[in-house]
Amino acid sequence: MMRLNGRCYTELRRLLNDKRGNFSIMSALILPVGLGAAGLAIDASQLIANKNALQAAADAAALATASALAKQTITTDQAQAFALDFVKGQMSNQANVDEAEEQNRESDLASCTHVNATQTTTVGTAKKYNVTVTTCYDVDYSTLSNFLGQDSGRITVSASTMSTTESKNALSMYLVLDRSGSMAEYTNTVSGSYTCRYGRKTYTCYTYYDKITALRNAANNLMTQLGDADPDTVLVRTAAVSYNSAMQTPVNLAWGESRTKTYINALTATGGTDSSAALKTAYQALNASTEDAAHAAVNGQTPSKFIVFMTDGDNNYTSADTTTKQWCDAARTAGIEVYSVAFMAPDRGKALLNYCATTSAHYFSAEDADDLNAAFEYIGERATETATRLTQ
Repeated sequence: MMRLNGRCYTELRRLLNDKRGNFSIMSALILPVGLGAAGLAIDASQLIANKNALQAAADAAALATASALAKQTITTDQAQAFALDFVKGQMSNQANVDEAEEQNRESDLASCTHVNATQTTTVGTAKKYNVTVTTCYDVDYSTLSNFLGQDSGRITVSASTMSTTESKNALSMYLVLDRSGSMAEYTNTVSGSYTCRYGRKTYTCYTYYDKITALRNAANNLMTQLGDADPDTVLVRTAAVSYNSAMQTPVNLAWGESRTKTYINALTATGGTDSSAALKTAYQALNASTEDAAHAAVNGQTPSKFIVFMTDGDNNYTSADTTTKQWCDAARTAGIEVYSVAFMAPDRGKALLNYCATTSAHYFSAEDADDLNAAFEYIGERATETATRLTQ
């Protein structure tokens, strides 16, 4: 065995003890790992921000889709395209995205955005919609993350929402309408025009609605609103009674509005004014147990009940005011909402109708045919109000 001479041994020991190259070697080994870890940390932060943005977009798309379904502006077959457009629109608002990345994201969203929208019927025509939106896209990692072999990551989110269109309670509405002689008077609302001549000059002359025509139009529009809200005639029952110096024969409560419209269209203006018996008839019909039973048999609900009380004048006798107020009190006690419309009426008539209204918001003073129509339209909107409930 060959032995090392003194000089060789000394040089070998010096070489083994020399640590000046260790840092460079360790740096060469550790640097890629460190850069990769730093890249992952940066990308993880960016990934969370992107996921939050995508989740917000999915949430908004689900809510918007459910709301659109509830408002019936789209169908369940159109929900997929609607939600995808909404997600794309929300995500396009993100800053710091170059054109290439935007195109890639658009492609990802188009391929992996899916909507499950189901519809069920609850009571009457009311519908419930359950909507789930699932979407995703791939996020490119930074160059630093490539040191660890990571070049991209996929973000996937989901959002679920429910919307419900609910008609207010099934309803019964009784119209109490003045057809006294003063209803033949003209309003200030123009109904048409024609060319008229005075001497050698020609002018544009106008025709005006009389009160009874204005009433027929407004009441018919109200009935149309009720019909539109209940196309299957399973929620709404209507009736009407008119009065002058005495109560006229009423049309009794029935499903839908067609019979009540026929009654309204036959109204003529004649005679004096006494509202007491007509108000009594409306109250008793609505408050009868048979009315609740009719709804229970068809829709299983206890109906909301409304009287729409209209006059254009004073009762001929103040005793009729007193009796009318008594029946208005009875309706209020029974939970029947009374809407009252004073149509170009004098002060005493206004005072009576203001008294009978369930609240001040239930009273209307209409000074022309347009006001009358607006009042009846408002009553229809309140009676058939639809609410949309979104929960997540």
